[in-house]
Amino acid sequence: MPTSFFTANGKFHRGNLHTHSTQSDGVLTAQEVCRRYQDEGYDFIALTDHFVGLFDYPITDTTGYCNGKFTTIPAAELHTGVMENGNLWHLLAIGLPFDFTPPNAPHFKPVEGAESAADIAQRAREAGAFVAIAHPHWSGMTEADARTITAAHAVETYNYGCIVDNDRGEGFITLEHLLNGGRRLNLIAADDAHFNTPDHFGGWVMVKASQNTPEALLEALKAGEFYSSTGPEIKDIRITSDGVEVDCSSAVTIVVQGKGTSMATLHGRSMTTGKLSLSRLANSPWLRITVIDRAGKRAWSNPIWIGDPGEFPPEWGVNN
Repeated sequence: MPTSFFTANGKFHRGNLHTHSTQSDGVLTAQEVCRRYQDEGYDFIALTDHFVGLFDYPITDTTGYCNGKFTTIPAAELHTGVMENGNLWHLLAIGLPFDFTPPNAPHFKPVEGAESAADIAQRAREAGAFVAIAHPHWSGMTEADARTITAAHAVETYNYGCIVDNDRGEGFITLEHLLNGGRRLNLIAADDAHFNTPDHFGGWVMVKASQNTPEALLEALKAGEFYSSTGPEIKDIRITSDGVEVDCSSAVTIVVQGKGTSMATLHGRSMTTGKLSLSRLANSPWLRITVIDRAGKRAWSNPIWIGDPGEFPPEWGVNN
């Protein structure tokens, strides 16, 4: 099953995939950003400074701040093309090569005739990057907008900086519209930290990789071998003939979501294992799990693709 990485060899590494420094509009130097994330217990970050001419199209070099316990992945936040509301696109490109050709994006305003967001996303992916659609709620992104980006690996479904600063930090509905259309996308939680407000250390990814190196982390991200969190841990997910079993840190609620309104929910006290029937998810080709702790903090699995409803085992009773 797609969740086999939970028990495979390797270790989970905590990382943030959306961060800014004084190389663009952040208030801390790249070195200080790296220091703070390492001191906070992160294993890696991707510094995603804004890739526009105003800041000389930075792909900030943070290799000098890596050590045996902390690493960085070269990255940028890409801006080009126009959404339906007239605003510029925001796309994360993690693992972007330093010689990536910039678009015609001199500032944060749309430029007539500039490269489309779909095209730059495709270029970034072909250059080896892990591509994510950034903060769709904050951007005012429509479903039609999101559908134009065919090269993304993931949607940023939780942006802590947007949660803190404008309460528009979620992107689950955008993700689910795309999933329901057959797009096999994952989801990420991130900070979008600028350090000018309390916009940091609030959302992260836990990536299962054999080594804490840019290459191993990037490979695991592309393979979907990670989950996202604001606190709880997901330790294992098992799809069985009886439904789904979830091992996690102490939780009060475990939810399995599927297409439309289909779901299964389990409430309890200090649960570290939960078993849920999938009988109510008869028409869903995908599942995703949310774990909620007593403080209301959440962890989210990536979508698990089951296939056509007819592929559910008969023991689940969902094919009748």
